[in-house]
Amino acid sequence: MKRILVVEDNPDLAFGLRNNLEIEGYQVEVRGDGASGLARALEWAPDLLVLDLMLPEMDGYRVLHELRREGAAVPVLILTAKGDETDKVRGFRLGADDYVTKPFGLLELLARVEALLRRTAAGAAPVAAARDRFGSVEVDRDARSVARAGGSVQLTPKEYDLLLALMDRGGKVASRVELMREVWGHRAAILSRTVDTHVAELRRKLEDDPAHPRHILTIRKAGYRFQG
Repeated sequence: MKRILVVEDNPDLAFGLRNNLEIEGYQVEVRGDGASGLARALEWAPDLLVLDLMLPEMDGYRVLHELRREGAAVPVLILTAKGDETDKVRGFRLGADDYVTKPFGLLELLARVEALLRRTAAGAAPVAAARDRFGSVEVDRDARSVARAGGSVQLTPKEYDLLLALMDRGGKVASRVELMREVWGHRAAILSRTVDTHVAELRRKLEDDPAHPRHILTIRKAGYRFQG
């Protein structure tokens, strides 16, 4: 049984999330503040963390930062009332994997939870090639790690999955819809800006000149293409 930790200070929302996730067959625990949520996440090692941003004691950004600093690789789904893109980018840079903006539909949330858990499980499957290189970047598939010019590059799980999805197309163009479906598990281009934001982060971390990328290319009105 997959274990999900919900860190949410609104008791009614937390109660509803717990009930619906348990109906879906998950084992669920709830914490109402950031400090206790962080402590439980590190102790319990859940399969997924559903994390509100506006929390007492310690906000969600700090919880996420401390989790990643401690080396916890648990997938994180952010719940946020903030719709501003800069807040979402900040969350992704700290290691979030996906987000849902309040108010949200229950079916959408459950679909995102399922997709994150499915992608995490798929990431453990063996792959044909162990290492790939492009420019000064080396991708070690066995270790799910990336290095650039000999130094480690910290990618979030979703950034890593997106990079492989582009690389494995052999130079073919991938539309945003295809990437949303493959990496996030969505059947439609829900929040297609998610793809753009993650591409921008990959370029920032891997390209010599992110403003003029050589490897992760934008194909106007079509999507993205990887060039080794």
